[in-house]
Amino acid sequence: MYETAKKKVLVLVEGEKRDVGVMEKLFGVYPELDANYQIVPYRTNIYVLYNDYFNNNDTPGDLDLLQILKSREQDPEQKKIFDDRYTDILLIFDLDPHDTMFTEEKIRRLQAHFCESSDMGKLYLSYPMIEAFYHMSDIPDDDYQNRTVSIEELKQKKYKERVHKETRGNDYNKYITGRSDLNYVVLENIRKAYRLLEQDVEVVNKWREIDLSGVLDKQLGFLQEHYLHVLCTCVIYIYDYNCELLFKD
Repeated sequence: MYETAKKKVLVLVEGEKRDVGVMEKLFGVYPELDANYQIVPYRTNIYVLYNDYFNNNDTPGDLDLLQILKSREQDPEQKKIFDDRYTDILLIFDLDPHDTMFTEEKIRRLQAHFCESSDMGKLYLSYPMIEAFYHMSDIPDDDYQNRTVSIEELKQKKYKERVHKETRGNDYNKYITGRSDLNYVVLENIRKAYRLLEQDVEVVNKWREIDLSGVLDKQLGFLQEHYLHVLCTCVIYIYDYNCELLFKD
């Protein structure tokens, strides 16, 4: 999937602090991601995006995400961001299954529609939220593949507190100490995605598309049993851009 031409990538993230920080970390640790990245916080959740995007039940081909984002922006200078041309669009959002606007139909439609970064955009969901990126007690973490979160934890707003207690060193700033650490985090999330898909795949430096809609289907199945597997798919962008980066220190 990777190309040699310089890319200009719009990265639409849900929150303006944690989400931006995670993406800046990814881009900073892998300087080979040779593109101009414009990170823009949406400042609300994916179900608001759903309402904004599919508000009039237009056919997907008639919709322009950039113009919808521009119409929401109040700052005249910021509006100019959405007049630019981008080779790719990434959407980094939380599943947030405890949100009152959540429905399986909405999230399935979003994941199916935003499936190609160079076309409509590509959606990378965090299960249950962006803090999943930090939810390893150490590197390596032998328990990550089986780590889950209950819906009750989310409803009681206890998940973020749990991650802060369980993250490596109990400090997000100490979580990643170098490239080898981040390689591990990315690869573990890829392996977990394949595991959820029940696919016996050895992750090597040869790209193979990961079925993110399939991952969502599996997670929605677990949701019926009132839990989710902790998973951060935004890190899979590194693999999608150039899988060989994950096998270099």
